Amino acid sequence: DAIFGTGLTRGVGGIYKDVIELINKSGKTVFSIDIPSGISGDTGYIMDSAVKANFTVTYGLPKTGNILYPGYEHCGKLSLSHISFPPSIYDSVKVEINTPPQLPKRDKNAHKGNFGEVLFIAGASSYFGAPYFAALSFLKAGGGYSRLAAPASISPFIANKGSEIVFVPQKETTSGSISIENEEALLKLSDKMDMVVLGPGLSLNEETQGLVRKLAAQIQKPLLIDGDGITAVSANIDIIKKRKAETILTPHLGEMSRITKLPVSEINQNKIKVLQKTAKEASAIIVLKGAHSLISYPDGRVFINMSGNSGMASAGSGDVLTGTVAAMFGLGLPVEDAVRSGVFMHGFAGDLAAADIGEDGITAGDILDYLPCAVKQYRENSDDIFRENYEVEIV
Repeated sequence: DAIFGTGLTRGVGGIYKDVIELINKSGKTVFSIDIPSGISGDTGYIMDSAVKANFTVTYGLPKTGNILYPGYEHCGKLSLSHISFPPSIYDSVKVEINTPPQLPKRDKNAHKGNFGEVLFIAGASSYFGAPYFAALSFLKAGGGYSRLAAPASISPFIANKGSEIVFVPQKETTSGSISIENEEALLKLSDKMDMVVLGPGLSLNEETQGLVRKLAAQIQKPLLIDGDGITAVSANIDIIKKRKAETILTPHLGEMSRITKLPVSEINQNKIKVLQKTAKEASAIIVLKGAHSLISYPDGRVFINMSGNSGMASAGSGDVLTGTVAAMFGLGLPVEDAVRSGVFMHGFAGDLAAADIGEDGITAGDILDYLPCAVKQYRENSDDIFRENYEVEIV
């Protein structure tokens, strides 16, 4: 298959579409050159119709459309062959596959404070799981001291499952979410932490959403905002722009739509450019969650994460991600590297779970349980893990 190359910009129609459909119905082994015909080289988007290849060899560097879904799935087994690109082209590329750095060695004489103290501001009367998964995943991925500021009424129930978490029960609104009365105490506690995670399961209660905006504007430590926290700051993104400490946003497509005020369909067709623009304007690191999650930095760099699987598309998975990213920071990585490592480790834990129990029925609890194994294997054998599971084969 070499009907179209990577520069396709229009929808496929006429005889070309007929030929692509015949190829897909043929039952033959299909070998695509550079990219399956009908896939956009820039976005991975299907341009009305696309070849479903068994094998694809691309040249010089993988194209974005080779790596992003649905293009990645249409490639079949993807391989890379060299071509004589000038070295300057490689130097100017801002989009890379996520290969995070090695984790710092654990100090054998350390105490829990050496592996990070993180405050999770999370939970509401209808959301018990989100605060639990966020706060406990920090510990399961190697973090040291996890504090959870959750509504007082739900704290005992979460403590029954996660007794390793240190609880800071909060005054509540009439609907059972965290009250704005807690603002001053939360800011004082935040000053003692290494990082703050704000948002998992907080609810859309108007008072609590206002509290989120006040806290985001005043917290002086690295801040990861997820879930309902993203909804709150989306109403005034200038809050994030004005922060001096690092900010991490972890939206799914719907939340990214709220941040950018763009429809999901428009983001989906041009994810990388939208991410680059938004991360720069917000001066924030943004993780766009999904199949092959994207990690974007204010300087324009974007990393495509290859770990993870469809079984992880279940409630609570994103909450486990927040704690995992925080744990990588607690282990000693700079914030920028901690985000890349956390996203990869979260996906790798999901892949280990899928290898043992299958993708169907994976829960956030399964990802949580496989985090220690994922970190252990990564420490011992990261090169082989990438080569055998996540790298594009060079031919």
